[in-house]
Amino acid sequence: MTEPTRQELERRIEAAHAAGGQDKEAVELTIAGLDEGSLRSAEKRDGQWVANEWVKKAILLYFKLYEIETLETGPFEYRDRLPLKHDYEAAGVRVVPPAVARYGSHLEAGVILMPSYVNIGARVGAGTMVDTWATVGSCAQIGAGVHLAGGVGIGGVLEPVQARPVVIEDRCFIGSRAVVTEGVLVGEGAVLGANVVLTGSTPVIDVTGPLPAEHRGEVPAGAIVVPGTRPRAFPAGEFNLACGLIIGWRGEATERKVSLNDHLRELGVAT
Repeated sequence: MTEPTRQELERRIEAAHAAGGQDKEAVELTIAGLDEGSLRSAEKRDGQWVANEWVKKAILLYFKLYEIETLETGPFEYRDRLPLKHDYEAAGVRVVPPAVARYGSHLEAGVILMPSYVNIGARVGAGTMVDTWATVGSCAQIGAGVHLAGGVGIGGVLEPVQARPVVIEDRCFIGSRAVVTEGVLVGEGAVLGANVVLTGSTPVIDVTGPLPAEHRGEVPAGAIVVPGTRPRAFPAGEFNLACGLIIGWRGEATERKVSLNDHLRELGVAT
């Protein structure tokens, strides 16, 4: 039997989701496509990152297909509805125990998972390091050559289905204990220092010029961001709220002269 096309899968998933029913074959084929990398929960179109709503709907339907059961992997035991990924050797991926990636996530060749977690619908690009206790939430898109340092939290955005997930583009460095949530886009080559916390409403302020320039929901490509605060007046008085501060830019000349860590130390950025 010929497998359905992408367009046919999309039509069937949309119909099942709208009817509150189920199409087991279409759902399982969609999740298999996510797992092998032929489908994505979000992708760049005409220069903009957009969610594939029907794929996210398939993930929601997938949760309803199975009951909770016990899973055994070597000395480890888990209890969950969804299976784990497998065949890491064939994929060219290194996974250090007890790292976990759920089936329906995709890891490109050269990915290294230290003890960490990658959720369904997420995609991690070639050569990326997911360091110890870092988490990659559902549908998050992590580019190639990225370093997610220890304890980084990349939030999942499964619902609403039309919402863009968190996107970390190629060659980014995300410092220890940084947190990125609510569909924030971190542009190519950007650097987030340790403990930076960005939500969709967190201001990211460029202080490298004569006047501050504010961004929300997005970190420009090549920006070097550290945690900051700025004052805000309330009825009870003036208090400081968290923000991100762009204190420099990562460029090709810098990359040729010094290592990333050297440059961060020059700018006083904790990693």
